[in-house]
Amino acid sequence: MASMYYSELALDHAESPRNVGVIQEADGIGVEMNPVCGDLLTLFIKVQDGHIADAKYQIRGCAGATAASSVLSELLIGASLEDAGRITFQSVLDALGGLPPSKLHSAALAEVALKKALAYYQSRGTR
Repeated sequence: MASMYYSELALDHAESPRNVGVIQEADGIGVEMNPVCGDLLTLFIKVQDGHIADAKYQIRGCAGATAASSVLSELLIGASLEDAGRITFQSVLDALGGLPPSKLHSAALAEVALKKALAYYQSRGTR
């Protein structure tokens, strides 16, 4: 039961975040800010042959936001666009082994940034 505490996996992602950075000439960019706590996530995706070839992000936020962004990037790399579109708040939580109740907004931040990055990619008409 990880009610008030981070899972070991979530702590690992918070302490050693994966795929932090910027993708120059990204195919999709999603920016989302939580107006309550001020967490700010910028997600970059590179698409090749209908799959996410790379995903990087910049995060300004709490440990939960860092962990959620990190695990999101891992879920995305190699995923088809179709599978990426199915990633939700719950997918992020499940991949982390949960988050404390006060940090659930971090998974929502990741989902919204992803939806924005995918919408940006699709709006450009590149396939």
